[in-house]
Amino acid sequence: MFAEVACASRPGSGRRNEDLVIAGPSWIVVLDGATAAPGVVSGCAHDVPWLVGRLGDALATGLDADPCSPLAEILEAAIETTMAAHSGTCDLDNPDSPSSTVALVRTGRSGVEYLVLGDTSVVFSLAGGGVRAVSDDRVEGLPGGRPYTVELVRRMRNAPGGFWVAGSRPEAARQGLCGVVADARGVGALTDGVSRLVDWYGWSWRDLVAALDGQGPEAVIAAVRELERQRGPVRGKRHDDATAAWTRVGAWH
Repeated sequence: MFAEVACASRPGSGRRNEDLVIAGPSWIVVLDGATAAPGVVSGCAHDVPWLVGRLGDALATGLDADPCSPLAEILEAAIETTMAAHSGTCDLDNPDSPSSTVALVRTGRSGVEYLVLGDTSVVFSLAGGGVRAVSDDRVEGLPGGRPYTVELVRRMRNAPGGFWVAGSRPEAARQGLCGVVADARGVGALTDGVSRLVDWYGWSWRDLVAALDGQGPEAVIAAVRELERQRGPVRGKRHDDATAAWTRVGAWH
């Protein structure tokens, strides 16, 4: 079981928050809905927060109901459940159908299990004093480099050699980065709106873990916002939705 989970989420620039964080006694879910590019037709009658909310509910149900199934199987079933909720009203074959990145962590017999799909991250404080981060950076390696065109992203989303997200392709769950950390003392899950601290602004993962543990997720998000105001974004939105969760495990329990 986890100790108390601290979490925080703030919307980005002038729109509804498309992130979501949910936690149970032994698991944490962090989702980051993909904001559609201007002019893109998704073929869906629902917005991104609807997709993220349904996916989060399905994940919470699956994690509570079956604490032993592999995380990839639970995510696959959650995608199928979410698809069923709007298969009669929406074109789920549209490659621009709403989607979300996923970070899952769960305590297990061998340690803390994780699954990362899309550009979210999970970061661990280790018993020996080290830090381990798991990030899915496949979206950074698309052909031709940034800036990406809408057509390229559409072609490479949920495709071999591209990047994978949770949306209308249940098999994407099998592409998540999965593993177990046996010596975790603390664990955090965060969206790329928070990992900007490491990716853009010079923080180390050790800095981020220290801030999460010592000051909490709210303070970490406040640090992101201050750096965004001072330095601006490297690319894209000035302020992205930002979500983080942190808990202590093991010897700190």
